[in-house]
Amino acid sequence: MNEMLLPIIIAVVAILGFVGLLLLITSHKGFSGGGDGSLRQRNRASIIRDCTRKLAHNPQNIQALTPLADLYYSEHVWDKALPLYEQLNGLSSRHTEIDIGDVNLRQGICYVKLQKPQEATPLLITALKVHPDSYEANFYLGQAMFNSGDYEKAVPLLKKALSINPETQGIYQPIGMACYKGHRFKEAIAYLRRALDENPEDKEALFALADSMQESGFGDKALKIFVHLRPDPKYGAMSSLSAGIIHTKMQQLDKAAQDFEIGLRLPDIPQETYLELNYRLAGCYFRLNKISFGLECLNKIQQVVPVYKDVNQLITRYKELNQNSNLQIYLTSGTSDFVALCRNLVKIFHRNSFVKIIDVAVITDTIEILCEVENAKWEDKELFRFYRNSGSIGELYIRDFHAKIKDTKCDKGFCITSGSFSEEARKYIDGRPIDLIEKEQLLKLLKLIS
Repeated sequence: MNEMLLPIIIAVVAILGFVGLLLLITSHKGFSGGGDGSLRQRNRASIIRDCTRKLAHNPQNIQALTPLADLYYSEHVWDKALPLYEQLNGLSSRHTEIDIGDVNLRQGICYVKLQKPQEATPLLITALKVHPDSYEANFYLGQAMFNSGDYEKAVPLLKKALSINPETQGIYQPIGMACYKGHRFKEAIAYLRRALDENPEDKEALFALADSMQESGFGDKALKIFVHLRPDPKYGAMSSLSAGIIHTKMQQLDKAAQDFEIGLRLPDIPQETYLELNYRLAGCYFRLNKISFGLECLNKIQQVVPVYKDVNQLITRYKELNQNSNLQIYLTSGTSDFVALCRNLVKIFHRNSFVKIIDVAVITDTIEILCEVENAKWEDKELFRFYRNSGSIGELYIRDFHAKIKDTKCDKGFCITSGSFSEEARKYIDGRPIDLIEKEQLLKLLKLIS
């Protein structure tokens, strides 16, 4: 009989084992699949329901405030977590079980996340005193200082956070930007490079790196980055401006003008950048003898800001130049053209005499021409000095010119400027063989040259 029952018992045990195994697998799948989310939702709803009920009876219930604040904090719902931590902070003096360091830290972090660095700072300072080696306390206090514009204090805090957790991601960018904003340009370069290793698409860090390089004397490396950033909708205008300034310093005026033009074609340029791009572009055009284009740039500036730098004076000056090609040559041309014009002026000055030019000396923005003049009535040895300066020539320059007349044994000297002479200079020539020729008389002479 027992032998007959044995196979049945074995079969029943096998079936029960198989069913048990199926139930185990099914329950495991349910837990590891969609069950986690449902469980979390049930737990979340349960926490909110229980805490709300407790707070309705007692708004100062620590056991309800703490888990509810921590829930919202973990979910990054900063505006809901903040008032709860604020309330816990207020209760901390009467409840020793409240961790004052943690509460201040989390309340401060909420303020940082809500873009309120001033409110965050004292809370995070308190948290740092309690937990001086806390990564979060150092990092977020550094962030608060950065957002408040106190970059000098932000840098050591952010560095301390990095030293606490060297493996953390995303900290090199704020350290680099704090160094950059604090004008610690050489120091910023290394951190910004590390930040770009982590995130090559970070255009803010890339622009700051280029600007730091430029400020540190690495203009050639900075230029490559600025040129790369020129089309960028956010950093393109400033990058075009910076690239143009570097090209201008390198005397590559055509490339500089191209940089400024690219910047001006971008949409939504900040007003100050728009004005500076036009101002710099006008300067390039004037140096390239494209005066009408330069005047267009200055007129655009004047339409936005009627009084911007020396725009009004430049417009007056270059309008006059635009109408007088010889004055253009006198003020803006290269040395050879300027010398040729001055030689013609000497001859125009003595149109009815024979003029023999003996020597021409070229000094920065000044030319001296030594000549012999002869006509039927007299002959002289004369010295002409031409100034390209549009300002006022003072007495010291005329004293120097008088000494030069004596040294060269000249009978007379003529000092010519596109600007004017000071009152002291005019008084000095009394009784001396010097004539002073100012802008108005110079313009008349220039009109005589065909």
